[in-house]
Amino acid sequence: MRFASLGSGSEGNGLVVEAGGSRLLIDCGFGVRDTAARLARLGIEPASLSAILVTHEHADHVGGVPAFAARHGIPVWLTFGTLDVVGERFARTERVYGFDSHDAFAIGDLQIWPFPVPHDAREPVQFVVGDGQHRLGVLTDLGVSTPHVEASLSGCDALVLECNHDAAMLADGDYPYPLKQRIAGRLGHLDNEAAAALLASLDTSRLRHVVAAHLSQQNNTPERARAALARALNCSPDWIGIADQVEGFGWRDI
Repeated sequence: MRFASLGSGSEGNGLVVEAGGSRLLIDCGFGVRDTAARLARLGIEPASLSAILVTHEHADHVGGVPAFAARHGIPVWLTFGTLDVVGERFARTERVYGFDSHDAFAIGDLQIWPFPVPHDAREPVQFVVGDGQHRLGVLTDLGVSTPHVEASLSGCDALVLECNHDAAMLADGDYPYPLKQRIAGRLGHLDNEAAAALLASLDTSRLRHVVAAHLSQQNNTPERARAALARALNCSPDWIGIADQVEGFGWRDI
């Protein structure tokens, strides 16, 4: 089982997970040509994708999905709540499947466990994906952690974890006050220290990879995100990976 990122941040998100003969793309906030180019960077042909999973309806996560799925005949899976919001965009997509935010399902060789998160969307979820031996936890776009989030992510072999902003940088920055409130609120995004506290609460005994994701380009730095997560794990900051907005990150084996 392995995973890689097409890019992560407010300008677009996409994460690939594969095992056996199955390959999933979680979210796609990039245009059709851009997505194809980012996949090619990882050695992936669009037609080889088994499905696209959508976390929620915000443009940086779902914006590129309808056109890309229709162009390449890729099935799309999203919660019933998200489908209710964006369903009309998928009129040209042949296979669109809804699921409940608490119900596990399988796509080929991969098992998917969605779990709900507090975020300002209709029915937002994040995912744990496994192949029967290993599990990858993906967590971006939530304002606060919950016991269910922590239970879902405990015992994973790899984590992609939101470190959206540094609280002081956001407070002192030039964003409008209402936007600052939204980002820092209970339905917004995790700051570095909140992400670190979440990480410290998990069973990390199997953990082989941690990647900080969805970093704000204005209100965070890779160095601050790495330092916060490294403190939680008592490890070197160099061990913490970063999902870059432009480059994402390359293949990581679990």
